[in-house]
Amino acid sequence: MSAAQAALRAELLKLRTTRSTVWTLVLTFVLSAGLALLVGLSMRNGFDRMAPDARAAFDPVLISFYGLMIGEIAVVAFGVLFVGSEYTSGMVLASLTAVPRRGVFYGAKVLAGTLIAAGLSLVTGFAAFFAGQAALGSHGVSLGSAGALRATLLACVHLTLMGVFAMGVAAVARGTALPLGIMIPLLFLDSQGLGNVPGIRTVAQYLPDQVGFVMMRTVRPDRSSVGYRGFGPWTGLGVLLLWTAAAVVGGYLVLRRRDA
Repeated sequence: MSAAQAALRAELLKLRTTRSTVWTLVLTFVLSAGLALLVGLSMRNGFDRMAPDARAAFDPVLISFYGLMIGEIAVVAFGVLFVGSEYTSGMVLASLTAVPRRGVFYGAKVLAGTLIAAGLSLVTGFAAFFAGQAALGSHGVSLGSAGALRATLLACVHLTLMGVFAMGVAAVARGTALPLGIMIPLLFLDSQGLGNVPGIRTVAQYLPDQVGFVMMRTVRPDRSSVGYRGFGPWTGLGVLLLWTAAAVVGGYLVLRRRDA
């Protein structure tokens, strides 16, 4: 067995035996699927009272993923805890003693976290879609509807990359308190419409959380709408990949150049 394979197995074992990371993964699924069901029921009950222009802009697929945007807070916490807790507990010293090649250690940790986040995101994304569409009833759509499968797959990718992004940020910060103290409130603010404030929308629309809304849409808002973004889902994916790559590379550079 190569050193990289051994390091990956060790990181996967850490994930299975760390209770806090397991609970954050469970919370991601429960929040995402549960809120998709509740939001879908609420929209179905209020659909007949919606204004005509609101009905025209109604995106049933995106409704399923409003819960996912809250559930991503838990997957961000997972990424931060998985990487940052080694620094706060001092276990990073033991890990680097066992795997002295820092690139191998860091790569194995990020890969292990990515694999778990991807598996969770795949299950959660599709569960949220089906829960939301079932709750919408006659207003829902099938997975074969125009753009539905693309939006669902990109929702899964978005959730995965948010976890990877969080791992990179935690590696840069070398802990858990600062990343959680900054990222969690920022995600809550985004969910409350930070990207719709006219004065800062030009910049805020490119934040990792905000591009997720674009990736998950099947109906593009009118240019005059507060939800309008000047780019499409694939551009949004590109922006999120850049954020993620910058965080992961930054985490590696910090680990490589600073003492454990």
